[in-house]
Amino acid sequence: MKVKVKTPSRIHISLIDLNGSIGRVDGGVGFAIEEPSVTIKCEEFDDVVVEGGNVGRFQSVAIKLSQVFDRGIKINVLSDYPSHVGLGSGTQISLAVASAFNEIYELGLSVREMAEITGRGGTSGIGVAVFESGGFVLDGGHSKREKPYFMPSSFSKAKPPRVLARYDFPDWKVVVVVPDLSGFYGEREVNLFQKFCPIPVEDVRKLCHVILMKLLPSVVENNLDDFGEAVKIIQRLGFKRVEVDQYGDLIWGIMDQFDYPIGMSSTGPAVYTVVDTNAKSVGRELRCYFEDRGFDAHVYITRADNFGAEIFYS
Repeated sequence: MKVKVKTPSRIHISLIDLNGSIGRVDGGVGFAIEEPSVTIKCEEFDDVVVEGGNVGRFQSVAIKLSQVFDRGIKINVLSDYPSHVGLGSGTQISLAVASAFNEIYELGLSVREMAEITGRGGTSGIGVAVFESGGFVLDGGHSKREKPYFMPSSFSKAKPPRVLARYDFPDWKVVVVVPDLSGFYGEREVNLFQKFCPIPVEDVRKLCHVILMKLLPSVVENNLDDFGEAVKIIQRLGFKRVEVDQYGDLIWGIMDQFDYPIGMSSTGPAVYTVVDTNAKSVGRELRCYFEDRGFDAHVYITRADNFGAEIFYS
């Protein structure tokens, strides 16, 4: 049997509680987008063979899973997107390859089980949740009994957090701009958590207020103005402010220069805005901003994905 797996990517709006005084840490809010995406075609094979695309990223996951399942696989990478730019490619690649094994060899694993095997979702659960069902997602983070420390997903062994709320995201246009600049990952990201956590609890309280009483209602009520206002406020609260600060004036500058609200996804440097008209002209303006400062930039004009990963059989 041959299978094709196509995943969304995700906008990670913010982590929620990196203070932890109430007994939980992390928590996240974000939503799935159609593009960029990961698409692979796979079939049963005696060994691990990966062709096309960025072979190394897929091969490392496939080799690990081959050892876990004692099975081989042949993977043809049809599409992927850069790592460490804030759009969650690591989780989507890991779950796409795990899903291919799962389908080809009829392993009967859930998405959460595949996430645990591949080590995804140890801090934010947004990437795992949008792979499973797309949409706009709020997760509840981790009990400090399970995770008593502040650490990014790639260095956390905690299980993916449970989803507290999931809604279809409105049919707005999402403009994503990715400058040719590497985000914070690995030891740099670990140092970020260790240096700035715990975040002041008052910031966490303000952030929770904005999420509960403005961001979530704006999605449910299809209110683009309120959604944009919530995103704008969130950039200057809690750990999100810390993440944006790491780029100095570059990201703060783009947020301050334009009239429409702009957010940074995860640790960046990808930025996004959500509009109902003029998406192409907005994309051009944001790309020119980065180009004027010496950075090439790629623009995606896309929409939310309210379905999650798709699996096709042949």
